[in-house]
Amino acid sequence: MALHESGQMYLEAIYVLSQKSEHIRAIDVGAYLGYSKPSVSRAIGLLKKDGYALVDDEGYLKLTAKGLELSEQLYERHTVLSRMLMALGVDEETATEDACRIEHVISDRSFAAVKKHYLDYQEN
Repeated sequence: MALHESGQMYLEAIYVLSQKSEHIRAIDVGAYLGYSKPSVSRAIGLLKKDGYALVDDEGYLKLTAKGLELSEQLYERHTVLSRMLMALGVDEETATEDACRIEHVISDRSFAAVKKHYLDYQEN
């Protein structure tokens, strides 16, 4: 993944918000993440520059195909890791926070192994 952790956080936030509404503005992303307007504006500018997001004529954020693909991967990592930690007995708040940290540093290979193990565990 070419994006740094902060860019990934913004991308995932846009994805999560887009699951609830197709009309997302930078202010919504800032509120969701708890970041200031200047920080969000800068991050959105970088996401646009790198081809992950667009802003339409009405000011709504949209993920490009590239942005959607990466954000879906990030969200899957977050979800699987959170659920796995909770299955191990970690409380939801801690599991979610830890999954957020882990999702940005775990390799594709390690995540694939974790995901396989978790899904196998779920089947039994």
